[in-house]
Amino acid sequence: MTATSSSGAELRGAKIAIVGVGKIARDQHIPAIAGLEAFDLAATASRAGSVDGVASYTDIVDLLAAHPEIPAISLCIPPVPRYDIAVKSLMAGKHTMLEKPPGATVSEVLKLEKLARAKGVTLFATWHSRYADGVAAARAWLSDRKITSVQIDWKEDVRRWHPGQEWIWQPGGLGVFDPGINALSIMTEILPNPVHLTAADLLFPENRSTPIAADLTFTGPAGMIVKADFDWRQTGPQSWNITVETTEGLLQLTDGGAKLAVNGVDQPLPDLGEYPGLYHRFAELIETGKSDVDVSPMLHVADAFMLGNRKTVAPFFD
Repeated sequence: MTATSSSGAELRGAKIAIVGVGKIARDQHIPAIAGLEAFDLAATASRAGSVDGVASYTDIVDLLAAHPEIPAISLCIPPVPRYDIAVKSLMAGKHTMLEKPPGATVSEVLKLEKLARAKGVTLFATWHSRYADGVAAARAWLSDRKITSVQIDWKEDVRRWHPGQEWIWQPGGLGVFDPGINALSIMTEILPNPVHLTAADLLFPENRSTPIAADLTFTGPAGMIVKADFDWRQTGPQSWNITVETTEGLLQLTDGGAKLAVNGVDQPLPDLGEYPGLYHRFAELIETGKSDVDVSPMLHVADAFMLGNRKTVAPFFD
C-alpha cells in the first residue's frame, strides 16, 4: 500500500523514527510500518526498548542530532510527556504523528497544530479506531438516515490490556477514557450531526486519580440520545460495541468497529487494519502538505470531567 498525492506522486521508502518502544509500538506501529512501502523504520528513541537492526537512542534530542535526514517521527509515548517531545520534533522540521489521545489537554494539541503550521510540516493527531474496517461503511450508511438513539458499550479488563501501566491512573492518563475515547472517536466519525454531553457519572477508585468507569449521556438533533457505558472492570468476554437505531433499521458495529451488521445482516468489509490505515493516511498528508488534527473526541472527555458527577468506588490494585 502506498500513498498517492493529488499530483500522482507516491511516497516510497521515506525514513521514519519511532519515539517510545513499548507495547503499542511493538504490537501495532512497527508491524504496520514494516507492511507498507511508504515508510522505512530508520531509528528509535526509547528508555524502554529498541528494535533489532535499527539505530536506537534514549532521547529524541540525540536521535534528531544523529539523523537530520529522517523527515518523519511517530510518537508512541503516553500523552502527558508527549507535548514537549512533539515540540522538539516539530521545531526540528519533522512531520509528526501522535498516538491517541494526541495530548494530555486540548489546548496543547491546538498549540502543536499552530506550531506545525508555522514550521510548514504535517501534524497527524491519530484516532486508530476510526480506521477499523467497519467504520467507513457505517458512516456511509448513516449519512442520509434519521437516527433515533445510540448505545455505546465499551467494557474491558484493564489488567489484561494495560498491565502495570501506572501512568493511566495518574492525572492526564485518562483512566477508562483511554479506551473510551476510541469509542468517542468512532461516534464523532459516523454520526452525521454533532452531539454534546448533557450528563456524566464518573467512578473513581478511592486510591486512583482517574476513573475506572463512566456513564455518559449525549444529546443530538431532534432530541436524539446517545448513551455510553465505559467500564474497565469487565471480566470474561470483552465488549466494544456501538448500536445505532434509525427509522430504517438497526446498525451494529462490534469488535471495536471491525465488524458491521445492518438489520442483523453482516456486511462485507475490507480487511485493511487500523494501524496500516493510519500510516497510509500519514503518508498521504505528507505528500499533500496537509495536517489532520481533530480534537472532537478529546472535547467530549474534557466535558465529562467538567460536567461529571464524581463517585468514589472501591480501591483498585493491579
